[in-house]
Amino acid sequence: MTARVVMYSTAVCPYCRMAEQLLKSRGVTDIEKILIDANENLRAEMIGKTNRRTVPQIFIGDTHVGGFDDLSALDKEGKLLPLLQSA
Repeated sequence: MTARVVMYSTAVCPYCRMAEQLLKSRGVTDIEKILIDANENLRAEMIGKTNRRTVPQIFIGDTHVGGFDDLSALDKEGKLLPLLQSA
């Protein structure tokens, strides 16, 4: 079983789609997407939790991973699968 994955996203973000593809290729079947493009309250929530303004912002369990570049780097270091399995 993989960890709960939450991704703050927008409807037209190419990096969000790439992050989703990477996560699915690592066995994640369910990603809770929070679309912030039309909701300022959700955007403010994302900024408050991450101190970042760009999407995607990805959480695996309680761990804030960051954006696509951070997720990809974690995968290349071999740390993504253990995080998905342990969270």
